[in-house]
Amino acid sequence: MTDTKTKCGVVAVLGAPNAGKSTLVNQLVGQKVAITSAKAQTTRTRMMGIALHSGEDAETQMILVDTPGIFAPKRRLDRAMVSAAWEGAEAADAVLLLVDPVKQRRHELEPLLEQVASRPERKILVLNKVDAAKKEPLLALAQELTDKVDFTEVYFISALTGDGVPEMKDALAALMPEGPWMYPEDQVSDASERLLATEITREQLYRQLHEELPYDSAVRPEKYIQRPDGSVEIHQQIVVMRDNQRAIVLGKGGSRIKEIGKAAREELSELLGQKVHLFLHVKTDERWSEDKEMFEEMGLDWKS
Repeated sequence: MTDTKTKCGVVAVLGAPNAGKSTLVNQLVGQKVAITSAKAQTTRTRMMGIALHSGEDAETQMILVDTPGIFAPKRRLDRAMVSAAWEGAEAADAVLLLVDPVKQRRHELEPLLEQVASRPERKILVLNKVDAAKKEPLLALAQELTDKVDFTEVYFISALTGDGVPEMKDALAALMPEGPWMYPEDQVSDASERLLATEITREQLYRQLHEELPYDSAVRPEKYIQRPDGSVEIHQQIVVMRDNQRAIVLGKGGSRIKEIGKAAREELSELLGQKVHLFLHVKTDERWSEDKEMFEEMGLDWKS
């Protein structure tokens, strides 16, 4: 760090489930910190990404709070996730509302707009997936939403391709207050390597079994051992609610869990920069989503 002015602030990323929040956070950071999946409600905890921006007048660090998708909560787990999302928005320097203009999910977007409207933070509207949306309806949607909420700025982006993201990042950096950085320059997330490792395995579960495996699954960390040869040994437990789900995860002759483990191991090796030995086993527990210890492992509030 030189004598250049430093700025640091918090940006809360809100949106209906599957709007593209995790993909956007990963784009802003420049590498993967949050899992992405075509399955809604995959983000369970307030995984933070830490994005850096070099400007002419300042070096800026932005703490991106990637909140769980806000939806109508039915179970204890759902309520805890919604509570975590709103906690993520507190004390933010800017609240970024991400909207998918193609699948608008109006039943979830409308209550979200009402709650965002009354918040004191600076509000920014971001319309995602512009590569897949038609221009005229997109502009009409932007006008409709800005009539409902006092958004200070509106951006049109594609979180997937990165189109429009650099310009939005410049604008976000300009909003951050002057002050010292909260994290070291080379840190991209506040998630521990243990938690990140479970998230990557969980992403592979969704990717490979998105049609067959419902949302009712979790990955628990068991052991994380640094070996003397510089490699890391990771043991994880995949928890499902029913025996037939366990059979699906295992696959014929254990073929599916091998594929899940292989893909997760390769990604982890690249992310951690070291050889990874990953050991997975599957357990059936129909009440795992009511387990206090599981909530704490996922960083969620049991009392929500």
